[in-house]
Amino acid sequence: MSAAGRRIVAGAVVQGAGHLATGLGCQDAFRAAAAPDSSALVLAVADGAGSRERSALGAHLAVDVACRRLLAVEPPSADAAPADWQAWLDERAGAVLDGWLAAVRALLAAEGPDDGDDPGGAGGGTREQTLAATLAAAVIRPPWVAFLQVGDCFGAVLSRPDGDRGELCRLALPAQRPADFLSTPGARERAVTSVLHEPSLSGVVLATDGCAPLALDHPSVLGLPPEHGPAPSPRFFQPLAAALRANGGDAQPLHALLSGPDAARSGDDLTVLCALSPGGGPWS
Repeated sequence: MSAAGRRIVAGAVVQGAGHLATGLGCQDAFRAAAAPDSSALVLAVADGAGSRERSALGAHLAVDVACRRLLAVEPPSADAAPADWQAWLDERAGAVLDGWLAAVRALLAAEGPDDGDDPGGAGGGTREQTLAATLAAAVIRPPWVAFLQVGDCFGAVLSRPDGDRGELCRLALPAQRPADFLSTPGARERAVTSVLHEPSLSGVVLATDGCAPLALDHPSVLGLPPEHGPAPSPRFFQPLAAALRANGGDAQPLHALLSGPDAARSGDDLTVLCALSPGGGPWS
């Protein structure tokens, strides 16, 4: 997407093999937006519920609302306390969820009444469920990253605490309940928020759940017990970051990776959005 000053931002979305086979359109969406002074960057990815015909629209609304609402109030400074960041994030998370629901209801109101309510599936029977989508968003103001999540999108952070060891990756935002959507009753209470202070931060990556077979390894690959949960694959994150830095943020390698034979294992749409420090070192 872009390489500007202190960051490289790149994203791609690829229609899943299963969607292509059944004639189902792509239901993922992503967006990135920067604060006017470039002090903070927001990444957002969303995945529309496969059983809902209008969920692609719900996903696009989700990433748009997330970027606008998260930047509507300036995040705390880089030297603020963790409690300040968490309080800011919790308030902004509520604004995002309320904003998405308000946008959906405004759209439905403009279309007029509909006697054919949509019962069952994706968390309820109201018309809002026809636009059901999951969401993951990250607000980056180094050395801080603030995460918001509803559903099973996931996120990882890259860091370089020691130049001799190379760039490290960890799963900072594990996938949550796949049946949770922005339209699910009680979504506010089920949303996940977390803040991370990482002085050696060098990148943030968000992905929709269709990328899990490609980007995450079973813990047994690392000799860990199953309860450890999925681990970020070193075959995915670090090589991708290196390729994007080498070409200045051209998303072509990312698109090729999401279109390759290994990606077909998912069947679902695949979306990845990342922000990286240009040189691979800690974000200044």
